[in-house]
Amino acid sequence: MKKIIIAAVAKNFVIGKDGKMPWHISEELKHFKKTTMNFPLLMGRKTYVSFGAKPLKGRLNCVLTRDENYQSDYDNLKVFNDIDELFNHCGKEGFEKIFIIGGSEIYNSTINHCDEMVLSFLNEDYEGDTYFPEIDENIWNIDNIEKHDRFDVHYYIRRKI
Repeated sequence: MKKIIIAAVAKNFVIGKDGKMPWHISEELKHFKKTTMNFPLLMGRKTYVSFGAKPLKGRLNCVLTRDENYQSDYDNLKVFNDIDELFNHCGKEGFEKIFIIGGSEIYNSTINHCDEMVLSFLNEDYEGDTYFPEIDENIWNIDNIEKHDRFDVHYYIRRKI
């Protein structure tokens, strides 16, 4: 199963402010939905709460949290306390990909274990308090770039070492 990070990132690498994305770009949201539809999403609890504590439709939502008492009543949401258990569950379910959608703690802890990244780089800086991790060019290779009006999507593949 491929592990793929997907994120919208400002020019200054901001991804959030006060627990929310500091922009609303409908074309980028459509790209995110189209790319991730029918695949599981891995997110931290804070990211899940930023969506209004409701799972995104059409996808298995997997919330990773340290809180062992955290629960959900939604059918398309599963709560995990261990990332390996989460990946094993999705693998056993037969998914070919899982998309890692944040936040920054999740990105930082998974970036060295992922196979690919799909990053929408916005054409401007934003104020924020949460940042995407540094991309090591010795590890990541840009495979393709898609140009859009307000952002460019960079498709990264992990270099073979």
